[in-house]
Amino acid sequence: MPSYAEIMDLAGFKSRNAAFKLVKKMVSQNIISQDKTGRIIPGRSFHGIPILGIVEAGFPSPAEEELIDTISIDEFLINNKEATYMLKVTGDSMIEAGIMPDDIVLVERGKDAKNGDVVIAQIDNQWTMKYFRKKGNKIFLEPANKKYKPIYPNEDLNIAAVVIAVIRKY
Repeated sequence: MPSYAEIMDLAGFKSRNAAFKLVKKMVSQNIISQDKTGRIIPGRSFHGIPILGIVEAGFPSPAEEELIDTISIDEFLINNKEATYMLKVTGDSMIEAGIMPDDIVLVERGKDAKNGDVVIAQIDNQWTMKYFRKKGNKIFLEPANKKYKPIYPNEDLNIAAVVIAVIRKY
């Protein structure tokens, strides 16, 4: 994003105050925003994708296109940007959870795993993605494919991240 001096040059302003007022107006309209230090960063609507309505996944209904909101994919999916990363899926052990080979999973590191969460885990020095299960004081990983059995750790089980979204390109 441009500095105030660059905005002055681009807009043909003679003073920094004019550039400051322009930035302030753009911030109020969510076109841009500012970080903690006051630097200009893209705002909510800068990279947003329009939400044009709703669609019925059950019985057909009349649909009207109307701009409901604008949202970025990051804003919709990510709560902790510094701890979030993506992984490409291989294997078929999670297909009954709707996670297919070649999908991308968005995961958050450091998030506490709850019973039933899909997790990225290291179990006995092997990495996998499975449901996190806890029954009493037993912790294990459960696949979402009847072909596979639950995995119980022989030595250790470390949860590296929790899956927060699945991305599939058609």
